Amino acid sequence: MRLLVLGGTHFLGRHVVTAALERGHDVATFTRGVSGAPPEGARALHGDRDDPDALPAALDGWAPDLVVDTSCQTRVAARNAAGVLGEARGYAFVSSLNAYAAWPPGPIGPEDGEPTWTTDDDEYGPNKAFAEREIGAALGDRFLTARAGLIVGPHDPIHRLGWWLDRIARGGPVVVPDALDQPIALIDARDLAGWLVEMAEQGRGGAVNATGPVGMTTLGGLLETCREVTGGAAEWVPVPEPDLLEAGVEPWVHLPLWLPSDVAPTAWDVDTARARAWGLPSRAVVESVADTWAWQQANPRPRVPPHRQAPGLPPELEATLLASR
Repeated sequence: MRLLVLGGTHFLGRHVVTAALERGHDVATFTRGVSGAPPEGARALHGDRDDPDALPAALDGWAPDLVVDTSCQTRVAARNAAGVLGEARGYAFVSSLNAYAAWPPGPIGPEDGEPTWTTDDDEYGPNKAFAEREIGAALGDRFLTARAGLIVGPHDPIHRLGWWLDRIARGGPVVVPDALDQPIALIDARDLAGWLVEMAEQGRGGAVNATGPVGMTTLGGLLETCREVTGGAAEWVPVPEPDLLEAGVEPWVHLPLWLPSDVAPTAWDVDTARARAWGLPSRAVVESVADTWAWQQANPRPRVPPHRQAPGLPPELEATLLASR
């Protein structure tokens, strides 16, 4: 079948393209054309999703049977997709846990009982929730919205897990939060990508929390896996949260994947029973970490998108914290 990937040259979209090609689909990607080519075998269509004329012009009569949408960031883009792609047999949309009005901190129960944003704020979570409603209204029960959490794996341009791998591989004393037992859940981009293609093929509809299962690991467990995979001789230097905050350390940014104590206990307490029932896989954390490290060793470090702050503890801030221990 003809499968259109909205996005498809960076991270999750790249893996979606690969999975769709492996399953024998005729694949096209629709991007602005500024982030490189899609994997070999996919046709590259270019245009701005915020331009209502761009997608019809790029398709030029090539009507997709299936759509996997990894890139919708604006309300205009959602409206345009709904207007052009409403006849697709299956449409899998990558939303976010941020679409929930109560996340973070959560916890998040079954999908149908949790309210999503309904405000007009031009922000990530409300925009994702709007896109769910707008595109869903056009597709009905052929529309799946996958509310994703933390996605990891090769080709990750956000470089959160990647920063920890690099820093731990350098060895020496490493500042870590004094909260290594906080739970964390993640999903490998390759698992999510293949599953999204399958959901579109089935014309599956509804909302689903698409992240790892509760209790899969902790922050400390993830960092220990990074140490094992890299073979680094890093030594943890735990720093209490009040000291980190007083020094200007930003949770999730300067120490990627670390959440403050008022959020951490429930942020990853997300009901994924529906995802598991619908076949969303969850590979071992060590496999995701090892494959990400192997990819980083073979490729230049990714350039973080300009709208995002580069993750990681600045060296001068790290030195200050270590000197105070």
